[in-house]
Amino acid sequence: MPKRAVMTDKAAPAGGPYSHAVVAGDTIYLAGAIPALPDGTRVTGSFAEQAHAAFRNLAAVAEAAGSSLDDAVRVGVYLRDFGDFAEMNEIYQEYIKGEHRPVRTTLPVPLVGFDIEIDAVLYTGP
Repeated sequence: MPKRAVMTDKAAPAGGPYSHAVVAGDTIYLAGAIPALPDGTRVTGSFAEQAHAAFRNLAAVAEAAGSSLDDAVRVGVYLRDFGDFAEMNEIYQEYIKGEHRPVRTTLPVPLVGFDIEIDAVLYTGP
């Protein structure tokens, strides 16, 4: 089955020459979502405001690809300040639910201009 790129106006624009997601068979790869609005305006409030915005973008891309975050098998979370880990963990559970939670990697990285970025891999097969 050929792969297809997904772009949506329901999420923040891609920050470079890449797709919001790529669907390849039963797998959907979601690019990193940052705290921005669909018009590209950055969300610059508290960590919680930024995290919710990033998760909303990730969810919007999953939906545009024909799936949801419920199908996540892997999530990557990148934090500018690892001191935000506990708060991110609380917010994460609002968006990533279900009996079979995905694997996750959370890393501190030198993000510039925002506090969190999130990517994911979804599986929609049987």
